[in-house]
Amino acid sequence: MEPRSALLLLWLLSPLCCGSDSAPSSSRLVLEPYDFLFDSAVEAYDREDWLSVILNMEKALRNKAVVRAVKAECRLGCANHTAFGDLLSGLGVPIPGAGSVEDLGFFQRVLRRADCVKSCEVEKLGSPSLHRVSEEVELEFRKRSPYNYLQVAYFKINKLDKAVAAANTFFQANPDHVEMRQNLEYYKMMAGVKDEDFRDLEAEPHMANFLLGKSHYSDDSFSLAAEHLEVAVDEYFTADKECRALCEGAYNYDGYNYMDYSADLFQTMTDHYLQVLNCKQRCSVELASTAGKDKPFEDFLPSLFNYLQFSYYNSEKYEQAIECAKTYLLFHPGDEVMNQNLNYYSAVLGEEKAAAISARQVVKEYIQQSLLEKELLYFGYEAFGIAFVDPDSWTPEDVMPKKLREKQKADRETAARITEEIGNLMKEIETLVEEKKKDSSEMARMVAPQEGGGLLYDDITVTMTSTQLNGSGRVLLDGVISDNDCKQLHRLSNAAAQKGDGYRGKPSPHTPNETFQGVTVLKAVKLGQEGKVPLSSARLFFDLSEKVRKVLESYFHLDTPLYFSYSHLVCRSAIDEKQGDREDLSHPVHVDNCVLVSEANECIKEPPAYTHRDYSAILYLNHDFEGGEFIFTELDAKTVTAEVHPQCGRVVGFGAGKENPHGVRAVTKGQRCAVALWFTLDPAHQEKERIQAEDLLKMFSSPVDAEFIKNVATDPQPMPTEAPVQTEKEAADQQQGDEVTTEQKPSDPADKEAKTVSKGGAKAKVTAKAKNKAREQTKTKNADKVKVAIKKGGKQTVKTKPKEVKKDGKPAAKKTIKAAAAKDSTPEPQNGKDEL
Repeated sequence: MEPRSALLLLWLLSPLCCGSDSAPSSSRLVLEPYDFLFDSAVEAYDREDWLSVILNMEKALRNKAVVRAVKAECRLGCANHTAFGDLLSGLGVPIPGAGSVEDLGFFQRVLRRADCVKSCEVEKLGSPSLHRVSEEVELEFRKRSPYNYLQVAYFKINKLDKAVAAANTFFQANPDHVEMRQNLEYYKMMAGVKDEDFRDLEAEPHMANFLLGKSHYSDDSFSLAAEHLEVAVDEYFTADKECRALCEGAYNYDGYNYMDYSADLFQTMTDHYLQVLNCKQRCSVELASTAGKDKPFEDFLPSLFNYLQFSYYNSEKYEQAIECAKTYLLFHPGDEVMNQNLNYYSAVLGEEKAAAISARQVVKEYIQQSLLEKELLYFGYEAFGIAFVDPDSWTPEDVMPKKLREKQKADRETAARITEEIGNLMKEIETLVEEKKKDSSEMARMVAPQEGGGLLYDDITVTMTSTQLNGSGRVLLDGVISDNDCKQLHRLSNAAAQKGDGYRGKPSPHTPNETFQGVTVLKAVKLGQEGKVPLSSARLFFDLSEKVRKVLESYFHLDTPLYFSYSHLVCRSAIDEKQGDREDLSHPVHVDNCVLVSEANECIKEPPAYTHRDYSAILYLNHDFEGGEFIFTELDAKTVTAEVHPQCGRVVGFGAGKENPHGVRAVTKGQRCAVALWFTLDPAHQEKERIQAEDLLKMFSSPVDAEFIKNVATDPQPMPTEAPVQTEKEAADQQQGDEVTTEQKPSDPADKEAKTVSKGGAKAKVTAKAKNKAREQTKTKNADKVKVAIKKGGKQTVKTKPKEVKKDGKPAAKKTIKAAAAKDSTPEPQNGKDEL
């Protein structure tokens, strides 16, 4: 058991106090305020006292958890001990006209519960004012800022497992934090760091089990799915009780000065109680939310029973399947498909046995309580104007008063009319923008990148220009490196590359029909340092990628230098038994510095795309495989404008913008290897790993350091040369991929990758195998063998298979007995990185 959990359990095991008597203050432990501990940790961080940072910040997290747990425990315990259903002692049966006496009985219980809660909290936490914290501190904890400090402190004292866990916990709630993303990538490359170290220390038990159960569900491991989903249901109701109890706090004056608030006894009680009920209704939203996800899971609690009914069906546990189906129908009684499922289960099990099985009692009570709360809230809305927005989609329509329903209908019609007017206005604006674009087309041509500069090396020839490749900012070069260089880099890839590199170890990140492996410059140099691969091969990787950079910089007549944004030596290998009737792509069509929306023929230059990228290049190492052609397309991701066949020493270079959508056809046999390179004109985004690799190579080239190198090579855990930082400045994304690496979350089994076939028209192909010493004659020979794609008329197309249609954001399991579960309607947060 972790220390934080142990301390929490110790406090909760202390006896619940329900009266005003309490232990003397001298014998009671005083829980230090967590805001004081947080401030102390920040001060220690400023003076680089790492042990004090850890001590105070960990204690602050523990104490905050204790305060929350104690408040919930006291309120729940006191509610059980002072239930309002008991008769007032001495009153006996109700007496006509004794309303004031009954009021006294009600307020007696209110006072007793208040006394119980106060005494309990004082006994366990000390004075109520001790743990009141400012909004600023609360915000820091909601943002998980303590873990940002902890990851640096743990790193400084070389506790890598704890540093990684803290970093990952912070990143889950802050997925757009650039530097923490870089730190996590840095940790992945460090010796001694394990996959299990990447934990979320703040994960809610019900949500963690739900996501795990859903993962098993997608893998058709239905027994494991049901096991975790059942735990998620139990934990959900535990968390719901705690959330509701914590709503019974102080009144929130909602922006206006409490000094101006003036209300009588019953109005004050009404305002506060309706605020509490509103908070309790929002618990369903809070429990359906997870860190880093913009929106909560839709219809979360009903969906748990939807997954469960289908999991039990596939495990042939029909009693449980019927129970869960009936429970789901408590929320959506008119759901046609679930009723069909229930009829099917009942027929299999037997109608009599099925009739004896009822929905879960805990859900019946939950729905009954929630509906009563909604009725009170709608009454408050109608009578006092206190707004209430129902967070649940399953609420019956008749719960809302008729007048409110009519008002909301009118509001929706007004909103629809306004939306239509705004849409018309936007169309007018778009027309004006298009006219402006036409007026500025001449200026755009003037600032277009120039081509045809010197190649710096005599052995390199230009095989195709932008015109021949049917685009702009494109070039195809041959003879960039020799056959021996290709073989050496190919061997380096097979010796040093790791499967799923850049994809958290997923061996087939783009398509299940191929495996992917890769290695970065820094990783190759470190392996050379350790003697696991030839250091000369790692140096060759570094030098040849630098050669490509210089050639592109010269060819495109760039006035400012190109900087490396990322370098990756990668191979894609066909899985022999999975090559039948393939129509997918080895790498889907994409653009390197913007998000391609092929349906709209647009590319949006904003995150999560790596907008700092300006140029890209692929250096090919071999041709002894089938498929794997590099393709350029239009923005529709279907119309192929040019196709390049890889071969040793060939480079395709191009601008990284929307003028160059590209992808890779399926590798159907053998292994395709290449060096993928991305460049930027902004030095702020240059590749940090490459700088470290260069420093290491310089050090290795010095004879004075020979003994040092020997010693370092035997060190099983070399210390990093640069530590992760916690500052907020913009830093370069150190991302990984092949041609463009895109790490995606696990997709629904029914979802398909983009498919490609060729129809009609001629293709722009490069079939000649240019020799390393080729001159102008070779260039002419290669160009003569190029078939140019005709842009008008017979176009090549890349077909895309339609995805499984998911209705209402509900798992497909509910739609048919044997269908697979669909994803939630709200996209899940992305883990790791996406290079688009």
